[in-house]
Amino acid sequence: MPSVTTEISAAQLARALEVFFAEHPRAAVLEEGRVLFEMQRTRYALSAEHGRCVLQLWSEERNMVRTVIGTAVRKDTLRIETRRFGQAKPQILEVVPDRDRRTPTARETTRKRYLRILERVLTRAFPDYKIGGLHSAMDLEHSFGPAYARATLVRGPKAWAVIAVNAEEMQATVDGALTLGILWLTYCRERSGGRRVFEGLKVIVPAGAAEVTRARMAWLNPALAKWELYALDERAEELEALIIVEGNIETRLVHVFDQERVRERMQGAIERVFALLPEALRPRVELRAASPAEIGFRLHGLEFARAKHSLAAGSFARQDAITFGTGANETLLTEQTEDLFRELVGRLGEARTAAGSSRDPLYRMQPERWLESELRRCLSEIEPSVRGNMVYSQVPAFSAGDRGMIDLLSVTRAGRLVVIEIKADEDLHLPLQGLDYWIRVRRVLADGELRKHGYFPQVELSEQPPLLMLVAPALRIHPANETVLQYLKPEIEWVLVALDEHWRQRLRVIFRKRREP
Repeated sequence: MPSVTTEISAAQLARALEVFFAEHPRAAVLEEGRVLFEMQRTRYALSAEHGRCVLQLWSEERNMVRTVIGTAVRKDTLRIETRRFGQAKPQILEVVPDRDRRTPTARETTRKRYLRILERVLTRAFPDYKIGGLHSAMDLEHSFGPAYARATLVRGPKAWAVIAVNAEEMQATVDGALTLGILWLTYCRERSGGRRVFEGLKVIVPAGAAEVTRARMAWLNPALAKWELYALDERAEELEALIIVEGNIETRLVHVFDQERVRERMQGAIERVFALLPEALRPRVELRAASPAEIGFRLHGLEFARAKHSLAAGSFARQDAITFGTGANETLLTEQTEDLFRELVGRLGEARTAAGSSRDPLYRMQPERWLESELRRCLSEIEPSVRGNMVYSQVPAFSAGDRGMIDLLSVTRAGRLVVIEIKADEDLHLPLQGLDYWIRVRRVLADGELRKHGYFPQVELSEQPPLLMLVAPALRIHPANETVLQYLKPEIEWVLVALDEHWRQRLRVIFRKRREP
């Protein structure tokens, strides 16, 4: 096996790994072609003690510790030469930017095969209709990607728009089908020029992958179009029509805890971390408790250290364990790793500023959290109707078994809840992602769960449905976002807030758009 070793120090190796993981939060770690870890669901720790770089990766499925000998980047893949403890023979780990490692040819082959299956299925399921224009060609002008098969079903002067996605696509791609379907329906209606009436949209997703789409589709306006959802078993080529109703999505909230009491409890850990920070950086660091026994240290929304209060191993004594690192990195803070910590916060202090370089990964990391931290400070200035002293950040909500985080949850002076979804970069799916959280908040409001879990004490909450507020820099709002928003049911009142591009220096509203009556 040819070596990929690069002659650099242990600290430089740790830095190279940290930078790559920061640049690629959706990365996957492979060994001999097999995926061992998906970094979105994995934590990692680095150490550079005694001149040796050690990488530890752990998830719910497995734990791995390797000594890193060298690294090399080939195309978009990071190759890491490692050794297991006690073994002389090196092993190669590959870190790829995305788990989907299918070649363009393999993806194209899958999608062509799916088109043939879809044509047979549509022919059998809708024998009275003629299939028109079945394809999955890229159309960047109208935001259509090759992952989505598009077609029309025509019968005389009436027709349906159809969008479908195959079972080998990522779940996020499947969940995006409804956004693309709305845009496809709009395109079909505009292109028909009134010669044909498009009654509505049929969305076809893989069997077992329909829950997100079903929940969203229940809140689309039936006065604007008919909405139908189907699950396709590709092997059996069987199409099942799914009932779209406003479902009882399983949603739970974590009880509100006292931030100040957590800080008091963790004072020893806080003092230790602050003692290692440059004096000029200390006033810029924000403390945010994640639970009654855990507190995070953030710089412009980016968490770089955390302390957890827990039982010491083998005893009933309490201790504070401090870890540091950005993203998924959780390196234990010890006397031996203090230099790594100082090096990290030194780089953070230089990079994580409004005047920082956009080429630095620490500047670019988690832009939504940076924007959220700015909004939380002056939300009432951006939206005067909101109570700026009543803002909950990163509210945990659990829906259909998946953990979600509502960016900001607030309340107006009249007691109406406000669900705030934030995007720092252009995102085609912003409206329906915001809808996900609106659905959850509406549910817990109706069930009285907010009051039960300690949210908004001494506030008389209105029974009105929540206001959905979408916030993004003006030039990062996707042109299609407003099209999708117009298809939501009338009871979903929304406001789109566009900020100045230089929001890191100063938050300023460029324009607001609301649902038209």
